[in-house]
Formats: sequence, structure tokens, C-alpha cells
Amino acid sequence: MTSTDNASTASAQKAPAKDPFDLPDVSGLVVGVLGGTGPQGKGLALRLARAGQKVIIGSRAADRARGAAEELGHGVEGADNAECARRSDIVIVAVPWDGHGETLKGLRAELAGKLVVDCVNPLGFDKKGAYALKPEEGSAAEQAAALLPDSRVTAAFHHLSAVLLQDPGVEEIDTDVMVLGEERADVEIVQALAGRIPGMRGIFAGRLRNAHQVESLVANLISVNRRYKAHAGLRLTDV
Repeated sequence: MTSTDNASTASAQKAPAKDPFDLPDVSGLVVGVLGGTGPQGKGLALRLARAGQKVIIGSRAADRARGAAEELGHGVEGADNAECARRSDIVIVAVPWDGHGETLKGLRAELAGKLVVDCVNPLGFDKKGAYALKPEEGSAAEQAAALLPDSRVTAAFHHLSAVLLQDPGVEEIDTDVMVLGEERADVEIVQALAGRIPGMRGIFAGRLRNAHQVESLVANLISVNRRYKAHAGLRLTDV
């Protein structure tokens, strides 16, 4: 058999490409939300809990987290940030940008081995509106990866309206969620988690080095929302 024949045989035996929408079952995973008493974190916690996910919200003050959890219902629990991180399989970081680095630095041990989903948008505001900030590491997600060397850091859930997330009368959130990360398995878990929320779809959008422009796009969406009195999201076409 010639080398050409060998190559043809190997090509014929090659397994078909994996369906990018063949995602894992994440229904049994516990999701923690750091910053779960803020608008975005609280909204994500509500949506995931309504979808049947076990959710723990974290705050610097455990009493505040427990109060917010009781308000949300759907089996949501509240705890301080450290306990939230320890008890969760996936941890969503939804803290304010100005406390992002300090919060993660203090939770390095509790977040070791965890899948961390950073959804923080570094933004500044002035008389002209919102504008993107660029952290020294390149993005909030890359800062998280630098501060959490023993965690599996991804980035997602940046472009969601906290108003819609928290509105119990809104049944579906009509948007795609851009997911970034270094490992395909981790990204697919986050895509599947996004897909648990009715109306949402998780889409792979590159590695963490591309997180800055995804985080920055929120400044544009804020401008859209102000002009059109809307709660805009994103849909990616032809996918």
C-alpha cells in the first residue's frame, strides 16, 4: 500500500467532527454567584434557579446574602463569598469592577479547582456616557486568570440586561451569550449553563485573550439602551 493509500484510509476512518451544540448535562451542578446581591448577579441567580439549577449567592456579608436569597425563592441559598465558593461547582463572578481584583485575590484557595465564569465589565462613566476601561492584564477575565492560577477561568454573561433578568414577568431572555475560555470542555459547560435559561444560547467566542472587546461592547449596548429606551441583547447570525 502506498503512502497515498495510507493517507486516504486514515482520512476515511477519521471520526466525524463533534457537533458544537452537543453540550453536557449541567443540571446537577451547584452554581455560586459572587456578587449575588447586585442587580446582574441577583438576576442570573433568579433565572438559573427558575430553570432548576441549585444556586448559592455570595456576598461579603452572609446576612445580606441570605436576605436576598429568601427574596428570590426557588431554593436559592445565601452565604458569605468564601462559603459560596467552597460549596459550588461553577462560580459566576458578578462583583463590581472596582472590587474585582481584591475579591478574587481573597478567594484564591476557595476557588482552586473550580470552574470560574467572569462576567464583569470594566467600565468608566462621564458626561458623554459609558466607556471601556482596559485592565493591565488586558481584561477582567484575564485578571481573574492571573489571580486564580489553580482555577479554570472562562468569561460569559456580559451582555445581559439586569432589568430583564430580574423581571418575573419576562419568561424568556432573547439573547446569545458569548463564551470565552482556554479549554473546550470548560467552555461547553458554560454554554450548556447559558442554555438552561429559556431564550438564551451559549456560543463559543474565542480564548480569553479576546475577552476585552467582549467586555467593552457593553458600553455600546448602554448607549443603544439610552437612545432607544430598550434592554438590548445580542444575536449572532448564521450560527
